[in-house]
Amino acid sequence: MNQQELIVKLQQGDEQAFKVIVETWQNMVYNTAISIVQSPEDAEDIAQETFVQVYQSISSFRGDAKFSTWLYRIVVTKSLDHERKKKRKKRFAVLQTLFGEKEEIYPADFQHPGVMLEKKENAKELFKALKQIPEKQQVAFTLHKLEGLSYQEIAGIMNTTLYAVESLMQRAKNNLKKVLEKKYNDYEE
Repeated sequence: MNQQELIVKLQQGDEQAFKVIVETWQNMVYNTAISIVQSPEDAEDIAQETFVQVYQSISSFRGDAKFSTWLYRIVVTKSLDHERKKKRKKRFAVLQTLFGEKEEIYPADFQHPGVMLEKKENAKELFKALKQIPEKQQVAFTLHKLEGLSYQEIAGIMNTTLYAVESLMQRAKNNLKKVLEKKYNDYEE
């Protein structure tokens, strides 16, 4: 059964088609989510939410873009929404600590399935640095460098132009370089 037939069956409510979609795309969805949220538990939740949304809104999929582009849009949006909520909670927690309520804020212990053991420390620093650059640059960098997507595919996912993606990637690289240089210069002093 090809992808188009699978989508038609899913649009007709076929549960077996949904199972095939999940089995086919679950690694991509999870890896994309974890690259953005950097927490295995949160990435699992986002993956589940993504597939629930796919099931609920498959009838709105018109086929204007590839299914994978549509799916990436959903998981990226859900991941970014999660990060925004987390930032709001952290700000609230900081306010609570200012007013005497004790609540420690710990950075997530990040584990990405695509990172080899000997490179974990460098990857951890890269992911910390990614959190410090603008959101659109973070998404473009993640989709290109971690998910291996082309600039054209990223343009489709981010609903922007190829030129804009090229620009985002250049700025992301420059900003990451600045963040990492500052971190390592501070470390050496």
